[in-house]
Amino acid sequence: MLSSYLTLAAVLFCIGFYGVLTKRNAIIVLLSIELMLNAVNLNLVAFAKYGVHPALTGQIFSLFTMTVAAAEAAVGIAVLIVLYRSRATVNTDEFDELRR
Repeated sequence: MLSSYLTLAAVLFCIGFYGVLTKRNAIIVLLSIELMLNAVNLNLVAFAKYGVHPALTGQIFSLFTMTVAAAEAAVGIAVLIVLYRSRATVNTDEFDELRR
């Protein structure tokens, strides 16, 4: 039973990782990061239930991860709104101000 959760989490993480590495749209990149964090949460909850010593620690860490993910999404969307207003695009190739 644990292996099916781990397999699903690995597939979700790989899809998110692929999205972060290959997509140029900043919104898609943020969604891919959220997908990777959800895969980590699935692992934490699965190990909390089916691990060697089942306990609530995995679920508690999962709540902290969800809190960080919500904060990351709020800050990321705020940054994207500012960048869109100044550049009129959400393409990550266009955001190169720090390179110069």
